[in-house]
Amino acid sequence: MSAPLCLAIDQGTHASRALVFDARGQVLARGECEVALARPRPDWAEQDGDEIVASIDTAVAQAVAALGPRARAITVAGLSSQRASAVCWDRATGKPLSPIFSWQDRRMHAWIDALGTHGDDVHRRTGLYLSPHYGASKLRWALDHLPAVQKARDDGTLAWGPMASFLVFRLTKERTFAADPQCAARTQLWNLHARDWDADLLALFGLPAGFLPRSAQTCERWGTLAAGGIEVPLAAVNGDQSAAVFAFGWPQEDSAYVNVGTSAFVQRAVMHSPGHVPRQLTGIILADGETTVYMVEGNVNGAGTALEWLTRELGIDDLPARLPEWLERPAPSLLFLNGIAGLGGPFWKAEFESRFVGGGANEVEPWHRAVALAESIAFLLQANIDHMARYVAPAARIRVSGGVSRLDGLCRRLASLNGIAVHRRDDPEASARGIAYLALGRPGEWNTGVHEDVIAPVADAGLRKRYRRWRDLMAEATGV
Repeated sequence: MSAPLCLAIDQGTHASRALVFDARGQVLARGECEVALARPRPDWAEQDGDEIVASIDTAVAQAVAALGPRARAITVAGLSSQRASAVCWDRATGKPLSPIFSWQDRRMHAWIDALGTHGDDVHRRTGLYLSPHYGASKLRWALDHLPAVQKARDDGTLAWGPMASFLVFRLTKERTFAADPQCAARTQLWNLHARDWDADLLALFGLPAGFLPRSAQTCERWGTLAAGGIEVPLAAVNGDQSAAVFAFGWPQEDSAYVNVGTSAFVQRAVMHSPGHVPRQLTGIILADGETTVYMVEGNVNGAGTALEWLTRELGIDDLPARLPEWLERPAPSLLFLNGIAGLGGPFWKAEFESRFVGGGANEVEPWHRAVALAESIAFLLQANIDHMARYVAPAARIRVSGGVSRLDGLCRRLASLNGIAVHRRDDPEASARGIAYLALGRPGEWNTGVHEDVIAPVADAGLRKRYRRWRDLMAEATGV
């Protein structure tokens, strides 16, 4: 009999991916289908629920076809999803009643600002800083503005919550209506301590009770996933960045996990509740009924999103391809205050004017701006690491993953700023790899023997000087 295989679905901002892993973490087959992101108005970011479901079906079918007869050995599946994206749907038909509100959507930032006096209480209950990026305010917008949502509420057929819950509902034969701890928390309606929906938070956001999915574990019997022509038990559901922590196997408490994709995150896994961490996020990245793994997290909204923005601003379509060589040049003194998609931790400013500052008289070429923007990603990550150091023990190493982590120049800057080595694996598919590890029951031989780049820290006085100047400018602009 063939060894068991796992189908890992990673639903991201720009594409749905399906990868098949064996119990050692080897990728045997893959499929991918791009998805659209619409920006109909400033601060709005939407995706189509039916399109995303169809894209998963396509990606799974591609992976199954590539695997051939061995597809019969797929015995389990896992799903990782955009954490803070939220949606409304009809529980009777499964039809979306709203767009999927992307985590990048900030349409309710002014409304959220009016709740500022409740920020500390919300943070202590949820582990999240009060922000329009999370789902609660967008569910409120849907209830106020979409007649289909209002009718479903009145008819008692409304379902709403994390995007992951919608995908599970649509992809399982049983139409499972549940939410894992990480994605549930990103609605900003889930109490981290009670591990369930919070009536006071529902009241704060003006949302009726009774329409959210049940609170589930990360790893449990989620139902039978039916996609791409196969049916297989769904054994694990998690947010994409949380799943990425498990790409290397069981997380190390002395490692800082940095994932750099459309957005970027630095996470520290801890085996006990870290308590209240001001200006950063806390949450649960794994719960299986016996074991709980917590995290402390700092986030950067303007990573890959910021590179896309600069590509459009400069009109240089091949900017990402040229950036690696530009990062090898002597760095300009030009700095970028990066608020693309809003400032996350530790600054937390939904509205922030991104701008280039300083620079010499000759620093006017596109590459100067591109390098300054890339350095701003490293600086924002470093600001979160510096803040985190007050609450968790110093890290012995940084483990990086995600597509943007392929930039050697970015990794070198992280190593130099922190004075510790940066470890990078060949495969950037960290979310898919991590959810497969969890779905397969945490195999002991996971991902062993895989090549790993180790970027040693090199003293760089110029970089540290630019970081200090950047930090001073950010303090002046934000008060943090």
